[in-house]
Amino acid sequence: MIIQARMGSMRLPGKSLMDLAGAPLVGRILERVKRCSRLDEIILAIPDTYENLPLRQLGEDYCVKVFSGSEHDLVERFYQAAIWAEADYIVRLPADNATPEPSEIDRIIIHHLSLGRPGFSSNLSVIQNNEYPDGIGAEIFDLELLATVRQKNLNSKLREHIHLNFFDYSTGQPVNPQEFPISTVKCPNTFRRPDLVLDVNTFEQYEFMRLLYEYLYPRNPQFHITDTIQWYDEIYQQATSRRDEKLHD
Repeated sequence: MIIQARMGSMRLPGKSLMDLAGAPLVGRILERVKRCSRLDEIILAIPDTYENLPLRQLGEDYCVKVFSGSEHDLVERFYQAAIWAEADYIVRLPADNATPEPSEIDRIIIHHLSLGRPGFSSNLSVIQNNEYPDGIGAEIFDLELLATVRQKNLNSKLREHIHLNFFDYSTGQPVNPQEFPISTVKCPNTFRRPDLVLDVNTFEQYEFMRLLYEYLYPRNPQFHITDTIQWYDEIYQQATSRRDEKLHD
């Protein structure tokens, strides 16, 4: 697995080290993905700048490999990290998904390997009506596909956002299904909640995640997506409704 992280996020600078129940956000991600059973190794891929040295130290503290590469050319950073790790497949996870679900990451890996052909598989977000919450899964694609993309004359947006070379989550459309076949798995019934977004891209989303971790982590450090849904429906939503009522009094 390659986890991409940086300190210089445009919308929320420094979010990678923001506190979630006593540990940095990226540290919480590493805790959770270490429980995956289908990963050969975990690499934290960061920009090769002085600003990102704290992330290198964090990776070392959590005993994972750290690769430093281009800050804005994520295609190149991932490709070089994969070559460095001698990987045939790349499992990609952005460091703004603070509650990855180990069993669902394992599930998309097993599915992808069962296809017997190169392609792009994802349960990171809604794709082909899989009904997943946004932010608990991962993407997996073959190194040879990334090598093909790397050789293209890509604009800066495509070099910074790897998935846009394969699939556009915003439109729900594959880019070139003949060249890059797309696949997913159906979300289990117990947590089919495509309305739920578990990303941290803004301060408001960080505050949401902070509250989630403050409630769930002390009760169960290995909390499941079903625990998140229960908290969201029974506690967070009710608290939000009460707050809104007070504002309109």
